[in-house]
Amino acid sequence: MSTYKIPITSAFIFFPIIAFFFTLPYLIYQYRKYGAIPFFRSVIVYSFILYLLCAYFLVILPLPSMKEVSNLTTPVTQLTPFYFIKQLSTLSMDWSSLASYIKLIQNKAFYIAVFNILLTLPFGIYLRYYFECKWYKVLIYGFLLSLFFEVTQLTGLYGIYPRAYRLFDVDDLILNTCGTMLGFFITPLFAIILPTRKELDEKSFKKGKTVTIFRRALSFCIDCFFFVITIIITSIILHNTTLAKYTLLISVVLYYLILPLLTGGKTFGKMTLKLQVVAKEKEKYKLLKVELRYLLSYILFYYQFIIILTLEQISTNNNMINIIINSSIWILRIYFIINILNIIVSIIRRKKEFLYEKTTKTKTISTIEYQSKEEIENNPQINEKATEEDKEVRTKKDN
Repeated sequence: MSTYKIPITSAFIFFPIIAFFFTLPYLIYQYRKYGAIPFFRSVIVYSFILYLLCAYFLVILPLPSMKEVSNLTTPVTQLTPFYFIKQLSTLSMDWSSLASYIKLIQNKAFYIAVFNILLTLPFGIYLRYYFECKWYKVLIYGFLLSLFFEVTQLTGLYGIYPRAYRLFDVDDLILNTCGTMLGFFITPLFAIILPTRKELDEKSFKKGKTVTIFRRALSFCIDCFFFVITIIITSIILHNTTLAKYTLLISVVLYYLILPLLTGGKTFGKMTLKLQVVAKEKEKYKLLKVELRYLLSYILFYYQFIIILTLEQISTNNNMINIIINSSIWILRIYFIINILNIIVSIIRRKKEFLYEKTTKTKTISTIEYQSKEEIENNPQINEKATEEDKEVRTKKDN
């Protein structure tokens, strides 16, 4: 058991590192496709990663020293199909005796065969249950996964070792593939108590209609990344010009005012997560409200330090102008404190509307379009449209 304990323990140690790098792409993908990240879906996805990590480490660990591998004289391949059956056939079995069964279980060829089946059995379950793969795809993917494991062993961990330190066994290919298919066939047993993939999607889409604070926060982080790129490009363009000292201010105006004006209330962060700022009421000045919202939120709140820095760079001997500048800086700071308190209170009360949204009468919506089967059936306009499309298709076929 210690042989299996080391690889599994190592997998659990490395899993948080792998999960850390995987999380951001996973969040972006889930938000773009569904608009939400239900807990149970995340459990399935991350457990699948953990399983693959455990399976891989079971194949390569424990790692021997270079000296041990260099001194090996054992064969590196076993290319006789079902050789493990030949090994088991040498046992003298008395099928009426319990001792014979114990002897069989303790035989190395037997438990290695069982291990190879169990190694990829979860892979077949994941492929059928979550990824909804057909049997032939499961067969192909199971064989390719096993082949990847065997090539890893045959190449001495991709050339790191001077020769293979584990056997490339064709029986492993057969048993691993059989294990994957066994997982495929027993999946309905788990499907009885688990929600279907369709039910998971329905729940995700339904939950995604409500824009969460975390989704907005992730959008803001993505915007920060693109905003830095905007600053870099702007600084290159304005280099050695009189406007160079206003690079930050020009960048924030370009990204948070001009860009939403051109895209109908979207920044790159919102486009990435399929969000959009819109006016609550459809009226003539709705785009103006969106622009005002960006002014109050990003420029005067999130990036007010840029405004303050720009104001502090203005040097003048006019006392009135200096008073106006200092007053503006204090107003910005007070505005920042008020917004921070408002956000804290909104989060505690689980309200998704902040001060600058109430002021401008705007909101952030999800642009993901999805309607469940029940919604489609209950919407006469959609049904009428579908009927008209069917008629058009039939007319084309008749012609």
